[in-house]
Amino acid sequence: MADRARDCQPFEVSSATKIDVFEYRDYRVFLRDIYDSRKKSEYGFSYRAFAKRAGLKGPNYLKLVTEGERNLTSEMAGRFAEALGLAGEAASYFCDLVLFNQAASASDRERSYRRLQGYRRYRAAFRLDAAHAAYHKEWYIPAIRELCACQGFVEDPKWIARALRPNITARQAGQALVVLEQLGLLVRDAAGRLVQHEPLVTTGDDQPLGHHIATFHRAMLARAGDALDTVPRQEREVAALTLSLNGAQVLDFKQRLYELRQELLQAAGAAGASPPDRVVQINFQMFPLSVVNAPSGHQGNQK
Repeated sequence: MADRARDCQPFEVSSATKIDVFEYRDYRVFLRDIYDSRKKSEYGFSYRAFAKRAGLKGPNYLKLVTEGERNLTSEMAGRFAEALGLAGEAASYFCDLVLFNQAASASDRERSYRRLQGYRRYRAAFRLDAAHAAYHKEWYIPAIRELCACQGFVEDPKWIARALRPNITARQAGQALVVLEQLGLLVRDAAGRLVQHEPLVTTGDDQPLGHHIATFHRAMLARAGDALDTVPRQEREVAALTLSLNGAQVLDFKQRLYELRQELLQAAGAAGASPPDRVVQINFQMFPLSVVNAPSGHQGNQK
């Protein structure tokens, strides 16, 4: 009985090899790193030994999870945490991190992310997370970054608030400037004026914090909807195409849209162009309106 109890105990972890789970935003990367570290530093540590301590039937289950071929249930996440020697807040954080990484929707991911932010050690490890979240949540923060590059820009929250469409409050403008400086997107030049650190900023939606990007797109889509009612037709361009495509064409169109975005980015910052005097938003969307096996034709509708 004593030997059996000893087999079920977590691995002993030395301070020299311990990996801090709070420094991770991807639990699979954490599992991979902690396995590699303990494999090198702890005698007898293996996939099979871990499976035994976690009460798993498959000796390679940990390997399958780290490679993304298996997910963890909440109950299984708790068993993994215990087998790895995680306890208290560390164990709770690991379980919440599993929920965050495996969230099926952007809203579920956002809820899980707020739980991660509740951990003091996570906030300490990722001090700029709050600023990143604010940047993608509030439509006017990226707009102010671009407004800074326009001729006539005045570093005054009241002026900025009035310059945006729709108007925001001076307090919101002031907070936006703080966020932009925290992220290094706006910096001071030799004369002390706010300028863009880099002329172009791009983001992708395949990052651990891709839910921030989804939030950004929702905010800008809402602005596009408002523009139909508030912006004169001659100042906007809103159009849509409804097409039937095959799989190869979908990939081709995605690539064309990507290339067009890059072309417009380069054109906006082209040398020799007149100084900008306004900020605009250009949205691109392509998404399915039918299942893959639905009958397809060759006509399209333009609106």
